[in-house]
Amino acid sequence: MKRIILTGGGTAGHVTPNIALIPRLQELGYDIQYIGSYTGIEKELIEAFHIPYHGISSGKLRRYFSLQNFTDPFRVLKGLGEAKKLVRELKPDVIFSKGGFVSVPVVLAGKRAKVPVIIHESDMTPGLANKLAIPSATKVCCNFPETLENLPKEKAILTGSPIRQELLSGNKIAAMEMCGFSADKPVILVIGGSLGSVAVNTAVRAALPELLEDFQVVHLCGKGKLDESLVNTKGYKQFEYVKNELRDIFAMSTLVISRAGANAICELLALRKPNLLIPLSANASRGDQILNARSFERQGFSTVLEEEDVTKESLLDSIHKLYQDRTAYIDAMHNSGQQDSIRTIIQLIEGVSKS
Repeated sequence: MKRIILTGGGTAGHVTPNIALIPRLQELGYDIQYIGSYTGIEKELIEAFHIPYHGISSGKLRRYFSLQNFTDPFRVLKGLGEAKKLVRELKPDVIFSKGGFVSVPVVLAGKRAKVPVIIHESDMTPGLANKLAIPSATKVCCNFPETLENLPKEKAILTGSPIRQELLSGNKIAAMEMCGFSADKPVILVIGGSLGSVAVNTAVRAALPELLEDFQVVHLCGKGKLDESLVNTKGYKQFEYVKNELRDIFAMSTLVISRAGANAICELLALRKPNLLIPLSANASRGDQILNARSFERQGFSTVLEEEDVTKESLLDSIHKLYQDRTAYIDAMHNSGQQDSIRTIIQLIEGVSKS
């Protein structure tokens, strides 16, 4: 039996592509092990699949000044020692890394143990963690054609991003019953990523009275970001986070307002959901979401509203225009020629596997 180590964490976006690969890996008889941080979101998400989970110490390597920059390198070094020990004990045939800082020690440990390592980069340009890991990788998968220019030619492969297949089989009626919605108004799904978005939440709630005149709104607002004053508002349902119910909510939704994390927007593409993207600003990130969003905008899959330009009026205008033009967006996504990412990545895993 072949053994694979999956790694990646810090946000759901560094975990869900791994989850998308699990069913096919299980069909092929792989023994799947997961290495993540001790307490990151990946631990909860992976343990739900009853896959052996191994925690290691993890620190973040920041581009900006922080007192934690003086302590996190020691956590990284500790994590590297723990990863080396786990790789020696588990003896994997291959390692697949989705990124995030917890993955760097695992990739380095794999290289040291001469285990083939495949890395997946979802964003237009590689993040710092993947930049550190790429020299130790056997192959580097990417999501956007533009990314190939930023990767070593002998390693880079355009695969797209693996999508959880269960998202394609949602039950619209179940979601409507869960939210208490009716069939007489279209539904907007607002999703700000696994951690939620204060900027998106604030803008949507400011526009809520006007939105509810024409739409119903289901709002995934992030942990600790519920607004108790809106709990009993008719046509508005908020959740901190959902798991299995997400497929049903997607099936129910006519439009989606989202951040522009690469995995999130690839799910919207696969589901053919007209969407308004509000990317994380360059002031709060390295600008990868802006690049992702503009690529999807150029391809006709999305409309984009920069966070700095979000007002109640601009948000309402963008939503109404998106709804009016929704058929054009659906047609563009339908004609996108999206790849079978799971099949492509599994072929890579099989190809580099040691045994």
